[in-house]
Amino acid sequence: MRTHFTAAIAFAGALALSQSASAADGTISFNGEITGQTCMINGGTKDIVVTLPTVATSALDAPGKTAGRTPFSIDLTGCAATPAKVLVQFEAGATVDSATGRLVPAPGGATNVQVGLNNADDNSVIKLGAAQSAQNSKAADIVNGAASLRYTAEYVANGGAATVGKVTTSVVYSLAYQ
Repeated sequence: MRTHFTAAIAFAGALALSQSASAADGTISFNGEITGQTCMINGGTKDIVVTLPTVATSALDAPGKTAGRTPFSIDLTGCAATPAKVLVQFEAGATVDSATGRLVPAPGGATNVQVGLNNADDNSVIKLGAAQSAQNSKAADIVNGAASLRYTAEYVANGGAATVGKVTTSVVYSLAYQ
């Protein structure tokens, strides 16, 4: 008799737990869009190399100082007429400092320095790795099937005076159409 009573209690407890685990507390909705847009990037060369100039450590001797601003662009051709705008989403990754939104150099090179990206038109800072709405990457109009997304890259002293050494880093990007 005691065995049946223990089994009944265990069954009732399991039933109560399974009911509470299946209770609905909310809904998660997903929204997205698939586009047929297929612009050609830089004449078919998707990977870009930006060579920053050699600068003296004295130019980066305090946190926040910048040097070596270098322009570069992502030029698109062969775009469809719609959507009418395009922007670059700079992705988060191992080389992106999520606190500063800048790129961290590979180990073994210069220290106390990062690479920051800005929109070339107004020199506004781009926060790499942030959500698209918070990143501040400016959209460009697609006109006659083409667009040019213009940026600058620069050294930014971070955490103290920069030390001597190589600065090598990278970021992954994606095109977002609006």
